Amino acid sequence: MTVEQEGSLQRSPLDAEHRSLGAAMVEFGGWEMPIAYPTGTLEEHLSCRNRAVMFDVSHLGTVRVEGPDAFDRLQSTLTNDLGKIEPGRAQYTHLLDASDASVVDDIIVWWRPDDPDAFDVMPNASNTSGVRAAIGGVDTTHERAVVAVQGPDAKALVSTVFPAAGSVERFRVAALDWHGVSCTVAGTGYTGEDGIEIAIPAESAPALWRALADADIPPAGLGARDTLRLESALPLHGHELGPGITSLQAGLGWVVAWNKPAFVGREAALAEREHGIHRRLVGITTEGRRPARAGCSVVIDGAVVGEVTSGNFSPVLGHGIALAFVPPDTPEGAPVIVDVRGKELPGRVAATPFVRR
Repeated sequence: MTVEQEGSLQRSPLDAEHRSLGAAMVEFGGWEMPIAYPTGTLEEHLSCRNRAVMFDVSHLGTVRVEGPDAFDRLQSTLTNDLGKIEPGRAQYTHLLDASDASVVDDIIVWWRPDDPDAFDVMPNASNTSGVRAAIGGVDTTHERAVVAVQGPDAKALVSTVFPAAGSVERFRVAALDWHGVSCTVAGTGYTGEDGIEIAIPAESAPALWRALADADIPPAGLGARDTLRLESALPLHGHELGPGITSLQAGLGWVVAWNKPAFVGREAALAEREHGIHRRLVGITTEGRRPARAGCSVVIDGAVVGEVTSGNFSPVLGHGIALAFVPPDTPEGAPVIVDVRGKELPGRVAATPFVRR
């Protein structure tokens, strides 16, 4: 079993599992993926916060970069300092546009524990070809599925099915066998909760998915994944990161190893750091259940000062939350109005993450 294509859309090796469960399928980044199951996004979200859920994240890319020059290639291209980690560790990093330091993609790098000259670079769904063009390597996306199990009880529940996987710590990477199947397991995720991500050969993915379901880990779709990452103020490429948006503007300057002698976009990034940013990403809380949405204007003292990049109802907080770009001197607590299709939605600039774990 491999990744299938339906017209121009790609399908996960777990596609049949989702359909058998009655999942609502949507297009995302060139893939057809589950946005929610019959339980609904709200219940899936709260299940992750309170216990555990599993997500199919096979739409994320994987580029294998290996060989004696692999470390140097990645170190001289990506922003973070790979020298700060070692085999068996993961690192969050950025690929920048050389001209203006915009974030071409935000990436997790898994430094393989079984080969010091091998890395699995994990781009966003639609950016795999562009990332591969920058770093080289082989696109192995279609050879595997990736299942993310997230939540405070995630590791304990996974341990009943795959004991060694439940022991993988945060931002660690392990090469493990599950019933004779070679897997890569990392202590990474995109929910703000503890958990792991399991990369498993495509043909073995349905068996793992069913075993996790038998361990009473319910599935969750991309809808819950988005509300979870928003409560945790994690950026989504195409919203908080992308063309015209730099690491510094997004509040992610810590992802840039400023003392490295070389990475793509270094000169432009250093110039922005010297001259200062013209906007910054902030959190906004709004009154009531009606949320702000991406593209809505942010108004302060009657003037439009910024724009919402992501917004939704927070299942944990019970009101709207949003991320937005505003002038860099806008203080926390500042009252704002969000223009939602001509209607005024009162809110305030708020500390992030909105939900702290």
